Amino acid sequence: MPLFPHDFIDFIASSNQPLIMGIINVTPDSFSDGGLFLSTRKAIAHAKNLIDEGADILDIGGESTRPGSQYVNTDEELMRVIPVLEALADTGIPISIDTSKPEVMKHAIEAGAFMINDVNALCNPGALEAIAPHRHVQVCLMHMQGTPQRMQTNPQYKDVVSEVKYFLQQRIQAANAAGIALNRLVVDPGFGFGKTLQHNLSLLNQLNEFTTLGTPILAGLSRKSMLGAITGNNIDQRLHESVAAALLAVIKGAKIVRVHDVKASKAALAIYNALRDCDSQFDQ
Repeated sequence: MPLFPHDFIDFIASSNQPLIMGIINVTPDSFSDGGLFLSTRKAIAHAKNLIDEGADILDIGGESTRPGSQYVNTDEELMRVIPVLEALADTGIPISIDTSKPEVMKHAIEAGAFMINDVNALCNPGALEAIAPHRHVQVCLMHMQGTPQRMQTNPQYKDVVSEVKYFLQQRIQAANAAGIALNRLVVDPGFGFGKTLQHNLSLLNQLNEFTTLGTPILAGLSRKSMLGAITGNNIDQRLHESVAAALLAVIKGAKIVRVHDVKASKAALAIYNALRDCDSQFDQ
């Protein structure tokens, strides 16, 4: 039975299974699949394929946030994402919109989005106000040092885990003060967003530290340059390391993994779930 919007919040909080968020980039310049799904028709077809592969959530983005990406105006972003969102509204799969623009958030919610996935953690003027009245809508607050255009120039931290955690705590408090309840929030440490390889590895290794924030954790590691830096593989050859990273993130406490390769990730997590459920039975 399809989830209603108000059920989605409870579903994320109560599910014992890690959830898979499938990526749909309706952009010409995303780092992995830019241009492949720029047309509405291709984006819809890709979304339905991800559903068939087992995606629990779909994340639609109309503006690339890769390092060095270019700004997209509001009208262009809306033209890219809203037709895709509307076409998927009757699939029964919760739809997330990856955006930092309050106007896009408002239109997306009106069109049926259940989640706003914001790399700026609702820091843009008007973003908190755009979300607060819609109590059925979930929000993912992500950490980013700098802007997509310059974030990888020279990222620096004294203690990346504590600094990222502190930022997310501050954004949770800001959201709560604006009327967005804690159970509507998800946090994302922002792998690759203003972080070196060592920063990313530290965040992954200590991802369980973020569980104390009281919200589900979303981890987006799929095909990212940190994986290529470890294995030497090009973007289109990072399937195995992406699946491994998603699995490790779940072991470390992630409730949602954002991935390009849904089928492979689903299979890996099925093994993890089976082993965990087996251990639970023996413990009873």
